[in-house]
Amino acid sequence: MDISWSGINFPYAAQVAKIVWHRNDTKTGKRTRETVYVATDLISRQPSPEQIARIVRSQWVIENRLHFVRDTAFREDAAKIRTGHGPENMATLRSFAINQLRTAGHTNIAAGLREMSLRPFERPLNLLGLS
Repeated sequence: MDISWSGINFPYAAQVAKIVWHRNDTKTGKRTRETVYVATDLISRQPSPEQIARIVRSQWVIENRLHFVRDTAFREDAAKIRTGHGPENMATLRSFAINQLRTAGHTNIAAGLREMSLRPFERPLNLLGLS
């Protein structure tokens, strides 16, 4: 089943939800509003609005714990690799590095990368158990 919304087709979508977020910037006191639309293959009787909100929030956990870290620690958005499987391969390697550092107890990935770079021919191998 396809749902067409504003001329955009969403394959397998069973419903579209509109979410409006209101935010207060604690530094400036400015109030902003953002409207997003989500498409899901769940029929309207399956998820409640609370369940849809929980699903959307879980996506932000992934965004904050992985994508944001990959972009800030590895400057992924500025990467020059754009052809073939290069971007996917590099994303996999970056995620692997992040997961290895977290498994080793590093909560600050940037600090963990700096620590590894102090002895680049020894510490990364120790982290992987290859020394």
